[in-house]
Amino acid sequence: MVSIAWFRDDLRTADNPALLAAVQEGSAVAVYVLDEESPGIRPLGSAARWWLHHALLALRADLAALGIPLVLLRGPALKAVTAFAGDSGAGHLFWNRRYGGPEREVDSAVKEWAADADVHAESFQASLLHEPWTVRTGQGGPYRVFTPFWRAVSAQDFRAPLDPPATTGGPPSSLPSGDDLDSWDLLPKHPDWSAGLAEAWTPGEEAGLQALEDFLDGPVQDYDDGRDRPAKPGTSRLSPYLRWGHVSPFQVWHALARVRGNGPGPGAFGTEIGWREFCWHQLFHNPDLATRNLRPAFDGFPWDHPGGAAQTPAVLRGAGPAAPTESRQDDLEPLDAWKAGLTGIPLVDAGQRQLWHMGWMHNRVRMVAASFLIKNLGIHWRVGEEWFWETLVDADPASNPANWQWVAGSGADAAPFFRIFNPETQAKRFDPDGAYISRWVPDALAPGYPEPLVDLKESRRHALDAYESIR
Repeated sequence: MVSIAWFRDDLRTADNPALLAAVQEGSAVAVYVLDEESPGIRPLGSAARWWLHHALLALRADLAALGIPLVLLRGPALKAVTAFAGDSGAGHLFWNRRYGGPEREVDSAVKEWAADADVHAESFQASLLHEPWTVRTGQGGPYRVFTPFWRAVSAQDFRAPLDPPATTGGPPSSLPSGDDLDSWDLLPKHPDWSAGLAEAWTPGEEAGLQALEDFLDGPVQDYDDGRDRPAKPGTSRLSPYLRWGHVSPFQVWHALARVRGNGPGPGAFGTEIGWREFCWHQLFHNPDLATRNLRPAFDGFPWDHPGGAAQTPAVLRGAGPAAPTESRQDDLEPLDAWKAGLTGIPLVDAGQRQLWHMGWMHNRVRMVAASFLIKNLGIHWRVGEEWFWETLVDADPASNPANWQWVAGSGADAAPFFRIFNPETQAKRFDPDGAYISRWVPDALAPGYPEPLVDLKESRRHALDAYESIR
């Protein structure tokens, strides 16, 4: 009897309890559904679609080595999964749990169908160290402050990672056909702007595990300081591998154990794993995290909302990382100048151009760029969140909006609104020799580099005045 392992954001063979359960039942088949139609499901951004294409190629090869076929389906997940299960005569259906509201509704509907169809359906914990409904304050509600949250969660033991399944005897003799990956058109073509992404990243489980080993063999020792230096290889660069589930938090946590005690770096990195957990717990308890201020007082804040990524001019979809700078700042609205890295503020522009080139931005610079958009340009955090969703390979439904709300001051355990990152001060402190800025904005000292969009001191004062209006 066919057993289905339904893959989602867990594109790996090791530490995958759903896959392991399917193999143990025999005649395992892996299924991935590209669902952009179910109510509330957020379609992927362009950079994420590029990553997904290559991640599925890697997963297909890894599963084939185990004798497990990967079937690709597209459409509303409830319809696609149940139709495939029925047509294949599946008796078992396994998946690893998701925590967004619309995703949980889909999963619940699939379980209801399975009960009626006499198909054994079971879900597992695989992407969070602790499930959101099990972590409560003394008053019985969810944590709103990170430090007590992480103190409570990190004090507990987490299960050890699971080995990948053994090689199976081969796939079932016949299966309903799925889609050809190329038919999904996940890759950019006209133009193909993905050269920088391909240069920077190798999607897949093998690359993710190698990135973890490389980090633990070196940069983790100085992570407490190195993570803030954008010109240095001081971060793990694990974020896209965690986002797509090429590595699990259990694998990271237990691998980190072998270097704990070697200075403050490993502990600081462990706290970042905790922040990821905190973001996902926020999403579980607030499914509209990407669209609603967690602090209602900010509903009255006089932010500008000029539109999201869909209004980006065609020049910003040019062929490659040099395309944005082919425009002049005075050709663009402030939002699009920010997107293109043409604000006239070198550290902000460096971050935006790094993002454009490789689908990723150093976290310290993410905070600076976000603060500049929200507080110096006065543009709603949702607009920035939408742009990062479009351009980041590691954008996930929890960390992306939670971190934007943190910068805006509207979220859980957020930075106070009056904490406005000064890009010039940040550059002097964290890029003192200008290596990061020189790498990404070589024109910063050249004739023609734009004047700053706004005066930092004056725009800071305007932001604080606006904040006073809602207090």
